[in-house]
Amino acid sequence: MEDGSGTVTGLRRLRVGQTARIRSIEAVGELGRRLRDMGLVPGTEIMVIGRAPLKDPVALRIKEFTLTLRNNEADHILVEPLD
Repeated sequence: MEDGSGTVTGLRRLRVGQTARIRSIEAVGELGRRLRDMGLVPGTEIMVIGRAPLKDPVALRIKEFTLTLRNNEADHILVEPLD
């Protein structure tokens, strides 16, 4: 998916060690609010720092803390890979 300033993809598609900038949160309602409350807002840089053996959940580094998300939550976050 192209968006003028770079490629946009789902968070789940990032590799361990890859960094990206959040472009949008597609979740609505309670899930959307919860993701934003965790600091997952457009413009924020994140790094994938690990995945469980079955690829779910995914561990992210955001600002100065580590956050884990289930893949069904990560599917609502569109990012622009930075590397």
